[in-house]
Amino acid sequence: MAVSKVLQTSSMYIEIENGTDKLGATVYKKKNFSGVKTNATPENVYAVAEAIKAVLSVGTRDAFLTETSKLANA
Repeated sequence: MAVSKVLQTSSMYIEIENGTDKLGATVYKKKNFSGVKTNATPENVYAVAEAIKAVLSVGTRDAFLTETSKLANA
């Protein structure tokens, strides 16, 4: 059985500072950006994430790319 994976959607999220916990450690929340083109290169997605991080008024941490694929029996 040959199974194929077909990329359906991509979204990016950036972790942004959202205060501190009771021990004083920084807490982060995720800001989601949906509708990333499925053919976008990792380098381009990273460049966009860095540009967004540069204009945010709060601190940021990491950027992530989430991809959803459909599995099909070929």
